[in-house]
Amino acid sequence: GDICEPDFIKQLFETEKIDIVLHFAAQTHVDLSFWRALEFTYVNVYGTNVLVAAAYEANVEKFVYVSTDEVYGGSTDEEFDESSPKRPTNPYASSKAAAECFVQSYWERYQFPVVITRSSNVYGPHQYPEKVIPKFISLLQQNRKCCIHGSGLQRRNFLYATDVVEAFLTVLKEGKPGEIYNIGTNFEMSIAQLAKELIRLIKKTSSESEMEHWMDYVKDRPTNDLRYPMNSEKMHNLGWRPKVPWKEGIKKTIEWYKENFHNWKNSEKALEPFPVPETFAQLSGP
Repeated sequence: GDICEPDFIKQLFETEKIDIVLHFAAQTHVDLSFWRALEFTYVNVYGTNVLVAAAYEANVEKFVYVSTDEVYGGSTDEEFDESSPKRPTNPYASSKAAAECFVQSYWERYQFPVVITRSSNVYGPHQYPEKVIPKFISLLQQNRKCCIHGSGLQRRNFLYATDVVEAFLTVLKEGKPGEIYNIGTNFEMSIAQLAKELIRLIKKTSSESEMEHWMDYVKDRPTNDLRYPMNSEKMHNLGWRPKVPWKEGIKKTIEWYKENFHNWKNSEKALEPFPVPETFAQLSGP
């Protein structure tokens, strides 16, 4: 079903006896959001509005809205906590920030038990290869170069999938209604560093010149935040901390893509340096 279909969502809550909602559904590709801002707004803002309204009507016990560290905008030195202002710099992050406001308003107006999470980049097996880690792994496994936007100096924090699952389970159990929680990790590396790390592991080389051979620098996206440093003390106080070290997580991820890349629909298309925009016709439909 589609979260943008109010009748379907209403029927779902009426027939399925749902007591808790974890709202992950979203358009999430930052590059694509510059080309398809209307679709991102429709799905991420309108769809969230449909879902939270239906959940409120159904009197669910807890509604967890899964947002992103990107709502803070970039920072080179300031560490963001949950009270930091939202300064999104791309249509994807802007749509997530707007959706947060709708969700939060249900707590302010009705005391409806909503919780908002903002997490670092998640990686691991099963991720669609449009995201940077599976994209680079898949390109290298096909003897193709990693396509790096701009300078490659942009730094990202990477959190393994099982760690973020543990975080959501913690929020479900311990998270307080009306609160926001950063789900972050101190593990950070630049995109160029990431490419070199994957080249070293997949191509079995530590030669700088050979690593450079597998890196292809392409033009940058319209805006590309340098860092998203987050303070996750609030989550630590609930008893959660990331456990899976990078070496272990990335090894499992590489192994999975060796066997499973082609199981994804349109997986080859996801490996282009930039997404190919398509016309969005949803709003003019019946």
